[in-house]
Amino acid sequence: MDLETRAHLKETVRRFVRERLVPLERKVEEDDAVPAEVRAELKRLGLFGLTIPAEYGGLGVDMATDVEIAFELGWTSPAFRSVMGTNIGIGSQGIVIDGTPEQKKKWLPKLASGEIVGSFALTEPDIGSDAASVKTRAVKRGDRYVVNGTKRFITNAPYANVFTLMARTDPSDPGAGGVSAFIVAADSKGIRLGKADAKMGQRGTKTCDVFFEDVEVPAENIIGGREGQGFKTAMKVLDRGRIHISGICVGTAERLIHESVGYAVNRKQFGKPIADFQLIQAMLADSRTEASAARALVLETAGRYDRGERTTMDAACCKYFASEMVGRVADRAVQIHGGAGYMAETAVEHFYRDVRLFRIYEGTSQIQQLVIAREMRRAFEG
Repeated sequence: MDLETRAHLKETVRRFVRERLVPLERKVEEDDAVPAEVRAELKRLGLFGLTIPAEYGGLGVDMATDVEIAFELGWTSPAFRSVMGTNIGIGSQGIVIDGTPEQKKKWLPKLASGEIVGSFALTEPDIGSDAASVKTRAVKRGDRYVVNGTKRFITNAPYANVFTLMARTDPSDPGAGGVSAFIVAADSKGIRLGKADAKMGQRGTKTCDVFFEDVEVPAENIIGGREGQGFKTAMKVLDRGRIHISGICVGTAERLIHESVGYAVNRKQFGKPIADFQLIQAMLADSRTEASAARALVLETAGRYDRGERTTMDAACCKYFASEMVGRVADRAVQIHGGAGYMAETAVEHFYRDVRLFRIYEGTSQIQQLVIAREMRRAFEG
């Protein structure tokens, strides 16, 4: 994508977010749903195919452009990004990165257009951070696999048309080597959805349990055509996803800073704007500094990713720092707003609840710390 096209895309998304989506935030909070017309508009903008290669109908943006768009999408409620978030991230990237030519040709054009919604089924009732210990089983019978198991907290599952499913194909290997990745049509016989989860924040996003009961999956749907590669595929997907989510965190932090500065300038106490008070200034300065540091880290890592460098540690650093950073920024935003910040009428109230999830999904902060330390040791030991 040339610089002019990239700039035009970014400006289009910026205007759409600020003029169309921001005014709908309160409605999404109240209805716990994203309006259907917004979904249609996101499709028309091509955002369902943001990261899918152009040869399959997507925009095919590089990682640097991806995070620039993420900065803009982060300016509004996470629910809007979640509408197409799985299509451009964890719901499609397994196929993009490791899929066979036939799998890419069959599934990616539909994901890029938004004709179908993809979902990533990894987490289980007893399996979260220990992703290599997947219990869902896929037993080969002739030219098919029979899948049994339960997946939990699966984003966009209520809307999904296809799942990227992680299941154990080798019961003799209890670790990562026994896990394979499958493409599973959501209308397959034996798939059942649980009720939609009631969450602390991110209202409008939809997650639920997915139950697989003797679900038959064609052997040709194993991603990459080989067993035992599922965990590796998942980690590749998460490396990219963590950089993208970090960009969302930066965008959200900048929105919160915008709200905080506006309130501080206009809110008066003791006869003058609270922006004149040094302790308020200190909170604003801390938030701006941290957000700027996160932005620089994310952009640097995106550039390294695009150059083909190993970015596992850098992606973890981004996710760890940016998700923790936006939590601190949200806390300061509520504090700057005082009592008003605790009221549902203000944007900072729902963002305060929304951003808490960033420190948990796609790898908790503690998992990021372990990844960073592991990669440091690997580099030291050669």
